[in-house]
Amino acid sequence: MDPRLHRALAHPSRVRILRALREAGEPRSAGELAREVDLHATTVRGHLDILSEADLVRAHHEDRQARGRPRLLYVATDGEQAGGAEGYRVLAEILAGHLAATATDPVAEATRAGQAWGTYLAQPPPYCRLSIEESERQVLDVFSDLGFAPEWSEDRAEMWCHDCPFREVAEQHPDVACSIHLGLLQGALEATHSPLRATTLEPFVEPSLCIARFAPTTEAAQG
Repeated sequence: MDPRLHRALAHPSRVRILRALREAGEPRSAGELAREVDLHATTVRGHLDILSEADLVRAHHEDRQARGRPRLLYVATDGEQAGGAEGYRVLAEILAGHLAATATDPVAEATRAGQAWGTYLAQPPPYCRLSIEESERQVLDVFSDLGFAPEWSEDRAEMWCHDCPFREVAEQHPDVACSIHLGLLQGALEATHSPLRATTLEPFVEPSLCIARFAPTTEAAQG
């Protein structure tokens, strides 16, 4: 596979954006796509740039006579279908199954792996101290980019993930997949210096809903 295709289709959010464009059958702006896939418009534009580099998406300016700057619109090309991501799902199943079968403590190892990647994905720039609100947004963006369609509860005691992008893997290997996801959340919270720590992740409370629960960090509780 072309490395550009590999990179483009390796991310669940890019697969969702490409699928939305193909199903639309007509040009869409980044803002319209952001509303359809429930991501921030800036995040969508970044994903569209990568899809464009892989020749999966083509951009053109809106043809209009009215005054003002024309919108940049995107259409899906006749390139590789979003279904090519199926191979990545199979790879995830292979790796999860291998870890579950061979690790001495699959839950602990999966959690540590998730924590490492959560820290990497949410790490703010050097010397940047995020506010509580910025930390919440950063963590939410990490999970949105991964395709979880997350939202905080009003009291920030829970995060509701409405669409697990690795549902099939999580159903077959819940100890591994869900531990990785909990670790991702823990790592992201630590990287952004959040006053919260993730304590549990309850999978499939409803068919398309998983719930993560939080408690104050030791420092926040003492403060």
